[in-house]
Amino acid sequence: MTEPLWTVWWVWGAAALILAILEVLVPGFVFVGFAVGAAAVALFLLNTGLSLGLAPLLLIFAVLSLVTWLILRRYFALPKGQVKRFTDDIND
Repeated sequence: MTEPLWTVWWVWGAAALILAILEVLVPGFVFVGFAVGAAAVALFLLNTGLSLGLAPLLLIFAVLSLVTWLILRRYFALPKGQVKRFTDDIND
C-alpha cells in the first residue's frame, strides 16, 4: 500500500518551490512564510522519516509559517511611528 502524498517529503519541497516562485511574482512577503514552512516540513520528513498524519504536519507547517512571518515583519517593517508617504503618482 502506498503512503499518502502529504507524508512524502518531496511533495512539501515542491510546494515550497511553488510558493517561493509565487513570492517572486507577488512581492510583499505574502508567500515567503508559507514557503519556509513547507521547506521546513520537507526537511523534517526527509531527516526523520516519520510518517505523521495530516493534522500534525499542517500544525508544524502553520506554526513555522507564522514564526517566519513574525520574524520578517519585525526586521523589515518601517520603524515605529514612521509612515510611508508617496508624493508622486505613478500616472503623473
